Amino acid sequence: MKIIRQYLLFLIGLFIASMGVAFSAKAGLGTSPVASLPYSVSLVSSFLTFGGWLNLLSVIQIAVQVILLRKKCKPLEIAVQTVLAFVYGYLTNLSCYLIRNIELSNYFQQLLFMFIGCFVLALGIWLQLKGRVAMLPGEAMNRAISEVSGKKYENIKIISDVIYIVLSAVICLVFLGRLEGVREGSIIAAVLVGNIIKLYNLLFEKAKKLIRKDSAEA
Repeated sequence: MKIIRQYLLFLIGLFIASMGVAFSAKAGLGTSPVASLPYSVSLVSSFLTFGGWLNLLSVIQIAVQVILLRKKCKPLEIAVQTVLAFVYGYLTNLSCYLIRNIELSNYFQQLLFMFIGCFVLALGIWLQLKGRVAMLPGEAMNRAISEVSGKKYENIKIISDVIYIVLSAVICLVFLGRLEGVREGSIIAAVLVGNIIKLYNLLFEKAKKLIRKDSAEA
């Protein structure tokens, strides 16, 4: 029964995360940090589609986990991550479809949607972490780096997101002479999402303490 609840929590987190990406995409201020790299490469090379480069990035992220974790690596979890990479793409398309009729008429609305996207995406990732059953390749790679290095997951995520954005910007500027898919929203998200996850963890721990206190007093 516990494993069912965990998977349910994870799937809810996966869908919420896809909604966060959809909100960010609708804002038009830059794609999410992880998506910015394959999107930028797809503009430079037609060897693969955007989705194809995204899948290739997922393969690389999975390979990094295998190299870092070695014997601790779980084959079943790796297989699940591979499947989830495609499921997540479908959910993201669905989420974009659900908010397709929303029109943003000014920069303030774009900025608002971008911030909403950050909070929603962070919530989705946080729920996936709480599910403790599986993760998307990118987030699982961050977790593996966190385990090996001893650094906090949230800090590793911030660093990796910044790296994605820098690489995307360099690729676009060198080969296209302009920025595509990487704007102020991408940079803000790179710094903000990890810190929002920290906030959710803090609020969750405070809520647990309050519940325990009320139970003890009762």
